[in-house]
Formats: sequence, structure tokens, C-alpha cells
Amino acid sequence: MPQQVSETTSHKKSAIIGGPRNYRFTVLTDGLIRYEWAPDGIFEDRPSTFAVHRDLPTPDFSVKDTDGNLEIITSRFHLTYNKEEFTPYGLSAVVFKHTQLCWRFGQDQDYAEYNLGGTYRTLDRVDGRVSMGHGILSRLGFASLDDSKSLLFEKNGFVAPRRPGPNRIDGYLFAYGHDYREAVKALYAVSGSQPLLPRWALGNWWSRYYAYTAESYLDLVDNFEKIGVPLSAAVIDMDWHLVDDPRIKKAGQSGWTGYTWNKKLFPNPPAFIEELHERHLRVTLNEHPAEGIHSYEDLYEKVAKALHVPTDKGQPIPFDIANPDFLKVYFDVLISSLEDDGVDFWWIDWQQGQFSRMKDADPLWLLNHYHFQHNTQRFPDRHALIFSRYAGPGSHRYPIGFSGDTVVSWASLEFQPEFTNTASNIGYGWWSHDIGGHMLGVKDEELLVRWIQYGVFSPILRLHSTKNRWVSKEPWKLPRLAGDIVSNYLRLRHRLIPYIHTMNARAAIEGAPLIQPLYWEHPGRDEAYRHKNHYYFGSQLICFPITSPQDRQLRLAKTKAWLPPGRYVDFFTGFSYEGDTELWLSRPLDQYPLFLRAGSIVPLDCAVKPSNGAGNPEGFEILIAVGADGTFEVMEEHDESQGKAAGEVDWDRILITYTQATGTVEIHPKNETGRDLALEDHSLSLRFVGLSDSISIAPTATVHITKYSYSITSSNPPMLAYTPTTTSHDHPVKVIPVSNGILLDLGEVSALADVVVKLGIEDPKLDLYDNQRALTNLIEPIIRDAQIEYAHKDAIWAVVANAHDHKGTSKSVMLKQLEALDHVNENLKIAVAEYLE
Repeated sequence: MPQQVSETTSHKKSAIIGGPRNYRFTVLTDGLIRYEWAPDGIFEDRPSTFAVHRDLPTPDFSVKDTDGNLEIITSRFHLTYNKEEFTPYGLSAVVFKHTQLCWRFGQDQDYAEYNLGGTYRTLDRVDGRVSMGHGILSRLGFASLDDSKSLLFEKNGFVAPRRPGPNRIDGYLFAYGHDYREAVKALYAVSGSQPLLPRWALGNWWSRYYAYTAESYLDLVDNFEKIGVPLSAAVIDMDWHLVDDPRIKKAGQSGWTGYTWNKKLFPNPPAFIEELHERHLRVTLNEHPAEGIHSYEDLYEKVAKALHVPTDKGQPIPFDIANPDFLKVYFDVLISSLEDDGVDFWWIDWQQGQFSRMKDADPLWLLNHYHFQHNTQRFPDRHALIFSRYAGPGSHRYPIGFSGDTVVSWASLEFQPEFTNTASNIGYGWWSHDIGGHMLGVKDEELLVRWIQYGVFSPILRLHSTKNRWVSKEPWKLPRLAGDIVSNYLRLRHRLIPYIHTMNARAAIEGAPLIQPLYWEHPGRDEAYRHKNHYYFGSQLICFPITSPQDRQLRLAKTKAWLPPGRYVDFFTGFSYEGDTELWLSRPLDQYPLFLRAGSIVPLDCAVKPSNGAGNPEGFEILIAVGADGTFEVMEEHDESQGKAAGEVDWDRILITYTQATGTVEIHPKNETGRDLALEDHSLSLRFVGLSDSISIAPTATVHITKYSYSITSSNPPMLAYTPTTTSHDHPVKVIPVSNGILLDLGEVSALADVVVKLGIEDPKLDLYDNQRALTNLIEPIIRDAQIEYAHKDAIWAVVANAHDHKGTSKSVMLKQLEALDHVNENLKIAVAEYLE
């Protein structure tokens, strides 16, 4: 049986405040306190499924203890307690700077409307919204988490229910005010960090509920390669095992559960999986374990023997995940045997409820925990991974999340960004959705394209659909325009992996999820809470998903956005915007509202058509938004198969800085061990997004290469001495105007080199589109493509063209003139207004 991997959870005595019998408080951080009530005076020090690490550094706090009252004060909160059984009037806390309402024990329902949400077990058959439960963030500045019924870890690695008896309470109060990021870091501190995902998991996954053969699946993968669209994971849904075999029907089973390969479809499973591995894809199999192991399974006799179950009558072996003996055989015999065929990880598709033979033991949680531990032990040279549904607080330790079988609809797409955003409020950072939707609905290429575009800027991009011959997500089966757009965005996903993988590292090391709602950065702005679908995609990008269909006349879809204070530039068009405003963003099908703030730096893989597998790049294209100083450190693993925790990985780091005053970019490669970087010579280019080719620049590049000679000193004992020698030379730069800015191509550069690139101008600004360029490049195409009366085109053109001829015309005047055109499509006026300066 897999052993529990956890840190000590014994409390530091200095952090514990307790009475002689029934209550105990533990100050875990300056904003997190544990409160316990035990009628029998027996408190719980075993780690729980939520709290695996309570032995945290003791924060500063003070205690005022009198006969009838206890007060605990930290830099963030003041808790008051009357030393009796917990009640709303006897146990309360005030969060400093958020005193309009204090926290009172047991009143969570009164605070529910202010809670910013958590996440939900599954979106199976959901068409629109579901309740997202509670997270640990609230506009009130406090939130509590009830851990009273969670399982506890025993020393042998298995779990046990809580001690019997009524009125036991084990809770956590998060009192961080609006310091949302610190609250989530506190959650990770007590509950464990998010593991580092393997790099390949951040690429494109192919999944479909379909009876593929080995040949047809390999043909599918090869067809993706032929059109230059990369994949990194191959998901084999349930038809890999016996489903319609006569023996299954004779046994009265559904075929939903299975552990025997369907040799009619996959005559040689190890060879099939090896072919996928040679194509640089990792492989997962779908598993529905609920129906147990039946006599028609190849491994039935072996499992029965290990469990001492008689087989003379072919009786089934029930699925009993809460039984340690069954658990051991389940992994050692069933799962390991299939992994011997080459399976890399498991898609655990549990849909059968939350009860098992053990009190409060959710089978889904047990499956997730022990599958993850098994994957860790089975493949010690890899980063562990499973693929399963959410099973409650603490589930972030077992990525990746499978959100379930969603309905194909605009309502489903509309909900998914918000659903993904709020999951970060409970620390759950790696949802994988059925991108494009799974079932029901209608065929709609526009919906599919918009969903895939969202998928590119979501945690995991996994294409999936049900067993229906009319459902097509292969780009070559789509109409040409949709197919080309889908292909380009799937390529972009792999190009973004250097950026996303760096965020993956930050999530594991620093407790900063990839997806962060706007209010994490702007907690004092109501707009950040209103725009629930919008989010920061890592530290450098902000995304405004399009989740509603286009205006058929205009061939444009729109979304209402709030741009936080600052100056921003559109990732795709290079048009810049002044922030601290709400505005409509209108986009044709091939564009998506993704913005960089001034000073942002985003590393891309240099390959325009990346290859399968998401390996380390052969070079970088670095996107830079001028207008403010910026810093970004790219993190790549020196050895992708090392399987270490994030904090122990040998990282190759590339520090990129941009200095606004001088228009200078500096690139400094380094690593944590002093070894040469994994990269050798690599391609390097810089794309200045939003910098106009009308600006005169004279860029220069200087390359500095430092090499070390080694010698043995004469000291006792002898030491190894390093003598650095640095050489410098000018490097050619090619200036290439591109649609969204200017590209500086440096060609091949040593990966060991420090590179300094100067634009040749001081204090360059994000381009303020002059009226003529906005008119020609942005506004005119919108009007030209609109399927409306020519007279209406003339009317709106007259407004914007006249403004160009009379350059003093203000934006407010132009907007009033547009509004006065009553007969013109309102969405057209909105689309044009976006680009008026």
C-alpha cells in the first residue's frame, strides 16, 4: 500500500493556547488560527486530509487570559473567547482594517454572500452555472474552514475517521483582510503546496470518448503532426478495455469498469503505447473502478488469490477502496500490471458518490490520494500526476482536476472562466475542462473556436468530446477558417509553455496559482469583483474571455472588460489602451482579448510550429511591452526527468530585465548548480509589442560570454579555484516590422551569453496609434467586413474620417456623433469606438 508522504504536524507549544479541558487554539500564522473544541478534552494532533503541516514558524502574538475571557491578538486579528462551548456570542474575531463586521463562530451562512467562492466536485451534465461553494477569501476580510469531519492520517499511511462523539469542532479562521494572496499562501502552508506539474502536461492533450483502434489512434496523432500542430498527452477513454464482450453481458455488468485490454482494438498494447512514446506523447487510460473485478478479467485469478477470495463460482470482487488489503492489491496487481504496458498516469473517473465502508471516507478522495502516492513511488524519476475530480479542500495536492462531462453550449463556456478563477480561492490551481464541451448541444464552429481560445489561456488544454460521429475537433475536419484558427491557437499554446512552466514553478514554490481573479491584485475596486470571468494568466498577462456568439452582421464578438490602472497593449493587434476604465472589446474570430501591461515580459518558444512533447525550447522569442521597467525570470528544468519537488529542482534560470529610461533589454542566463545550461546555442528574438515601425530606432546588441578556468590551490586542504574570463562582441540585429509591433531577430546566440540589446531610443512609449493608422489598420477593416447597408457604412465612416481630417476633434465628440447615428448597428458603433483616441 502506498505510504503517506507528509511533514510532521505536531504543534509548536509556543503557538498553542488551551484550557484545562475542552478548548484549544493554535496560532499558525499572523492571519490563520486553528480553533478546537473537544468535550472529552482529547485534542487531535494527527494530520488531516486538509491540514498536513501544522508545525509552522510561530508568529508574533499576545494573549490576555482572565478567569472568564481569553483574547488572542496578532498583527492581523483580535480574537475573543468566553471559555465556554463555542457559540456565536462566545467566540468572535475582529480583522484589523475590516471592522464593519466581525467574525462569529457558526455564522457562515450569514457571511455566504460575501464569500468569493471555491470550487465544485464536477460539472457533469452542467449547462451553465453551479454553486462553487466556499473558499477562504471573502470581501468581509475573513473566512472559516470546517475541518471537523475530515479523515486523519495514521502512522502507517492509511486514514482513519475522527474520534466518535458529538460536538467536536476543528476549524480554521483565515483573517487576512483583503490580502488575498497571503491568505492562499497560508492555506498552502498548512495544507501543503501544489506539486510541480511535468512540463509536458502544459501542452495540448487529445481526448475523445471513441472506440479507436491502435492503428486509427496513431493515424490521428500523425495527422496532427502533418499539419504542424503539437500534442503532448494521449488520453485513451474507456474503450481500451472490454466493454461489449459477451462475458460482460452474461455477468450482468455494464462494461463501465474494466482492467483487460480489448485486443480486437489494441492487439499489442505495449507496442501501441511505445509508438505513442516515440511520438513524444504521455499516455493515460480512463478508469471507472466502482464495479470491481469480475471473473472475465485477465487478472481476476491473481487478484482473488492475493485477497484470499474463492473463485470456484466466479464471484465478483467488490471495489473496496477503504480496505487497506484491497488497496494494496488494487495497486500492486491491477494498476501496476497495466503500467507495465507503458501507462504513464491514470484518469480516475469516479462518479458513484461520496460514501464507503469507512465513516466520512469519500472514495474519490481515497482514489486521488493513493493514486498520486502510487504514481510518485512507481515513477520516482518523474513529477507525479493523476487526472481526477475535486474531492474537497486539500485536493490541490493531487493535480490535475477533471471537471467532468460538460454540455456543449455557450452557457457552459460562459461559466468556465469564473469557475476556474474561483478555484484559486481554495488553492485548486490546475483544472482541466472538456475544451469544446463533451456532450449534447449543437454543432457550432464559432463556439468551438472560442472555447479552444479560452483553453489556450486556461490551466490545462484538453480537447474532449463524446462518442458521436458528428463531433469533430480535429482541425482538418473543420471548415477551413475555423480549422486554421484552431491550429494556430494550439501551436500558440505550446509556444507559451516557457511562460506557463515558469508559472507552474512559481505556483509550486511561491504559492502563486497560474490563474488569479482580478480582485487578488485590485481588492479595493468593485470592478474587479463585477468582472468575474476576467483574470490574470500568470504574472504578465490579463485575459478577457469571449463567451458569447458574434454579431452575425459584423462577424465580431464582444466582451465588457475592466482594465485596471496602467497602460496596456493587445497581445495580437499591438493597439494600446489607457487603463482604469471599463470598455467593450470587440474581436473577429481569429483574435482574442489578451493584454500585456507596460513593462510585461513574456517568453515564447521560438518555434513557430513546436513539436510534440513540450520539451525544452531551442530558443526564445521574448515579448516586451515598453512603457515601464520590467523583470521576468524564465525557469526551465535542467533535467526534465528528475522527478524532484519544485524546491529541489536544478533550475536553469534566465533573468530578463527591461529598463524603460534607456530602452535596454538585458538577458542573463544562470543556474543553481554552477553547471552549464542545458541549452547550447539557441535562437533569440525580441518582439516589442505595440512599438510602431513609424518610430525610428537603431538597435544594437552586445554579447558577453564568461568562461571559467579551473585550478587547484596550494592551500591545505587544496581547493578548486575558478578564474572567470569574459569576452564581448557586437552581435547583428535584424529589424522586422510585424503586425503587432517590431521584431528584433538576433539569430543564434550562445545560451551561456549575457546579452544586452538597446533600442537606440530613450524612454520608448507604448504606441499611441495616430488617427490615420487606427483608421487604416483597425477601424476600416471592421466597417468593410460588416454585412450591412452601404449607406450605414458611409455614415459611420464620415464620423471617423472627418475626425482624422480635423485632428482637434476629441474622443468624446466622436462618441456623441456615433451615438447620434440611430440607424447604424449598435455593436458596430461599439467596435469602432474601441479604437478612437
